[in-house]
This record gives sequence, structure tokens and C-alpha cells, in this order.
Amino acid sequence: MEQTTHPYSGPKPGSTEQMQAILTELQRLYPDARYDLNFSNPLELFVATQLAAQCTDARVNSVTKQLFQKYHSAADYANASQEEFEQDIKAITFFRNKAKNIRAACQYLVAHHQGEVPQTMEEMVKLPGVARKTANVVLGNAFHISVGVIVDTHVDRLAHRFGWTQQSNIEKIEQDLMRLLPPTEWLNFSHRTIYHGRAVCNAKKPHCEQCTLAQYCPSAFSFQK
Repeated sequence: MEQTTHPYSGPKPGSTEQMQAILTELQRLYPDARYDLNFSNPLELFVATQLAAQCTDARVNSVTKQLFQKYHSAADYANASQEEFEQDIKAITFFRNKAKNIRAACQYLVAHHQGEVPQTMEEMVKLPGVARKTANVVLGNAFHISVGVIVDTHVDRLAHRFGWTQQSNIEKIEQDLMRLLPPTEWLNFSHRTIYHGRAVCNAKKPHCEQCTLAQYCPSAFSFQK
């Protein structure tokens, strides 16, 4: 989208002052922000997170309501036929590839982890179809183990708008955020930034005039309406 220049007089992007101001305001705006996928155990969150790629949380929650009544263990997914599992998740985007990855991951869990979801980044990313984003979601929300920042499309977008990264690679964006943010804030920052990205700082027409972070954002008011 075409941009025009505007005077930014706030704290230097990437400075402790700017970062703390943004974290404080995000906490005020979204004190109860959480990951919006429904789950009752680590395996359910793992499956839901795999299904959620390029799909809405609402659609995933609608599908998993029935799915989690049918599949209760990694072995259940591992032993399901590809065709049957595809039918169970056919309302999800890219359901064929997701069915393949989930079944393969659960077969790996059965073979190497007694059917349990591992609690380390090193082991999580060995699972078929799993990168750091999914691992961070599961470790942070199911086990309360924060070893990184969840970088989804909203976190990616806002990190650039705040001036916190110039990277395009997701893992490099995460590294920039991990260097800037206190480890105790990694998970909360992810959740709150996702909420803010959905509610205010959307991709095409961010509502800068309504945004209480605008005074700390070097990109504020620079988007053509």
C-alpha cells in the first residue's frame, strides 16, 4: 500500500523506552489475551494448531469440537486412515496435507515419545510439519514453557511497524524480538499483539486514529486510506 511521510516524535524504535511503553499499553488493552484455540490437553492443542495454519480459529474450534470426541490419543490419529481423517477435517483449509502431517506427527509421537507431546523445542521441531511457531504455541500454552515468540502474521506485521525488525524470515524476526523483549513477556506479547493486529492494526487499513499505541509507532498514520 502506498505510504506518505509523517513526523514521528516518539521514542527511538527498538529502544527500551519504546518497548516498555508498548508492552504496558498492550497489557492495559488486553489483560486477558490468550490463545483462542480450544483444547484440554497438549495433544489437542498440537492438533488444533496444525489445523489453524491459514484457517480461522473459529473454523478450527468448530471442527475440533467433534474431532476431539472421536480422537483421544496420538495412537488414535496415527491409526486412522488418511481418507477417514480427511473427511473428519474437510471443513479446514488444506485439509489433505494437514491430515497427512498430523497423522505422521502422531505416528512419530507413538514411536518416539510414548504418544506424549514433547516439552522441548528440540524435540518438537522433529515432528513432521512442525516449525518453531507451532512449537512455541504448544510449549507456551500447554506447558507454560516460554522459549520463544509466536510469530504469526499479526506479530510479523506489527513488529515491522514498530520498527523492531527489518527481516522477512520468520525465524529471524523471532530472534530480533527475543533480543528486544524480556523472556517473561514473550508469550503475553504474542497473544496481545495478535489481538491488537486483529482489532486495530490490520494489514490494509490500520485504524491509527483509534490506536493508543500510535504515539510509539513510527508507522502510524503513514498508510493511505
